[in-house]
Amino acid sequence: QRSTRRRQDVPNLPRLPVAKHTIGRTYTGSDGKVWRPSTFLTVTMGSYGPVLADGTPADPSTYDYRRAALDALHMPKLFDRLVQNLRRACGFSVQYFGVVEPQKRLAPHVHAAIRGTIPRKLLKQVIAATYHQLWWPAHDEFVYTAGHWPVWDEAGECFTDPGTGAALPTWGETLAEIDDDDSIGPAHVLRFGSQVDIQGLVANTPDCDRRIGYLTKYLGKSISEGIGDNDPTPSQAEHIDRLHDEVRWLPCCPECPNWLAYGIQPKNPNARMQPGYCSRKAHKRETLGCGGRRVLVSRNWTGKTLTEHRADRRNTVRETLAAIGIVMHDGYSATETRPDGEPRYDWHRLDRDDEDQVSYTAIIATALAKRQRWRADYERAKQAAATNSATANDTAQPAA
Repeated sequence: QRSTRRRQDVPNLPRLPVAKHTIGRTYTGSDGKVWRPSTFLTVTMGSYGPVLADGTPADPSTYDYRRAALDALHMPKLFDRLVQNLRRACGFSVQYFGVVEPQKRLAPHVHAAIRGTIPRKLLKQVIAATYHQLWWPAHDEFVYTAGHWPVWDEAGECFTDPGTGAALPTWGETLAEIDDDDSIGPAHVLRFGSQVDIQGLVANTPDCDRRIGYLTKYLGKSISEGIGDNDPTPSQAEHIDRLHDEVRWLPCCPECPNWLAYGIQPKNPNARMQPGYCSRKAHKRETLGCGGRRVLVSRNWTGKTLTEHRADRRNTVRETLAAIGIVMHDGYSATETRPDGEPRYDWHRLDRDDEDQVSYTAIIATALAKRQRWRADYERAKQAAATNSATANDTAQPAA
């Protein structure tokens, strides 16, 4: 969108023809053994002001909360651009698995495992030269405030000025204005900070196992874990509140209702929209802008589709439960499946006066209880498998 010319305030990028291979070069040791190491990369956002040891600003009045919020909302786009630049600069299709984690100051940073090795000098050059321009309408100052929000016009199916009744400019009209006026710059520019950590990874080493474990632990965690979940001090709570206040009112996407506060109709508007009440996770206090992708992974990282990953997980659960004699059918234990192999549920319409009608609360309670039973079965099976493995190892040990 808009101009693709590179900014003049960033270094140039080396460019190579991109080959189809994804795993990087190999190295031969003095003993003739061939190694194919990988890279562990950590990149962070820039500084928004000096911070204390507890992650709170030294001077909250000068801390750039708005920029911190905008960076959190759009950081995945910056990482996508970094990967694109790496592929062009390295000459092969770089594959990666990364996770987003909030720092103590609540700014997001990314840890990523990258297949293959990239010279540290080149990697730092690409990071320094990477940026993302947000070609959105300007959203620096409110045009409307609470009590004077734009009004929905049912007949015109649009939002109008509460005083004049004139329709607000649409999302498409504002983008066209940006394209037609060369004097208008991007609404925001994202850059990584100077803190970069680059480590080599060699398979089947303790360091590699630790770093892989560090990445995979986030597969089952929410971005909100680690943000204000450890009894924050008053200063930390105030820091969270200030950042949340920015995140709450900034637009997160073209369809965000917050655009109304800046005098612009969101994309695909409807009468239910109200500024400050976007339902997307990015605006919540628990996420502080990082409500989107927690895991950043390239499509060819595993070579498997999502359906294949689900099948692998199902097989793992099935094999674990089989160790304690629980047989699964279609992913569920035999105690929860009809023995004749028919579907688990019978469907029929309930009338309002049907005596068999069950309340929504009862249905949810039953579903939760069933999930808890399945989880208990699985945990019991894992414990039994671990015990059996420990017993087998003890039996295999030679007598003293």
